[in-house]
Amino acid sequence: MDDQSARSAWERVDTTKPHSARVWDYLLGGKNNYAVDKEAGDTILDLFPAFAEVARLQRRFLNRAVRFLAGEVGIRQFLDIGTGLPTANNTHEVAQSVAPESRIVYVDNDPLVLVHARALLTSTPEGVTEYLDADVRDPDRILEGAAKVLDLSRPVGLTMLSIMGQVSDDEDPNGIVTRLLDRLPSGSHLALSDGVNANPALVAAVESYNSRAAYPYHLRAPERIATFFEGLELVEPGVVPTPQWRPGPEGHTPSGPVSAVCGVGRKP
Repeated sequence: MDDQSARSAWERVDTTKPHSARVWDYLLGGKNNYAVDKEAGDTILDLFPAFAEVARLQRRFLNRAVRFLAGEVGIRQFLDIGTGLPTANNTHEVAQSVAPESRIVYVDNDPLVLVHARALLTSTPEGVTEYLDADVRDPDRILEGAAKVLDLSRPVGLTMLSIMGQVSDDEDPNGIVTRLLDRLPSGSHLALSDGVNANPALVAAVESYNSRAAYPYHLRAPERIATFFEGLELVEPGVVPTPQWRPGPEGHTPSGPVSAVCGVGRKP
């Protein structure tokens, strides 16, 4: 990203309302956030103290899913939509640690993420990492940009973590996922996770966040989130609470109501 693009991105940063990428960064212990994001994050934690752990569990699922796709499945191309701000174990770091030749395209519409995109645009000499400033609601633009880096005739790992919750039912979230997958070949995989409406404390926390956020977040029932995988072959163990998807040594069974579910599906 050149200096002019960086200046343009800075001009678009709105520090008067919390943005999900910056609040998520705060909950993960990052520093790329503002007072309004910290306030929103603290309100969420007051209502639902386990939310920071939910954020960490999402990142661990991303790590496990990408490692599975790059290792066991052999995918060498990843399209990460809803990237968020750089943190530990980003998609390209995990994929390229398994297969250095992996190619990754990150997609986000938050201007602050664009400002910090340089931190994501590192790569092994054998691989490629690029960033696309685009909205998940515009799958055609995303695919057009991704095609400049990825070979869309070969399998792609499509990762969508905590992004479809930012798309309302009126905006046809299932149609967005379908349009993305329709352009990807057989053998491509979708890794998706999102928050669910089964935990009353989480529902209250998200309602508080939505009352002041630039973009609201929509919690859905686990069965509703599972519909994003329709037409795909679900990888075992299916759509499950986030820490229960092929847990590593850090895995555990959550107590109380489930806060987020996830899954990985293969396009036949």
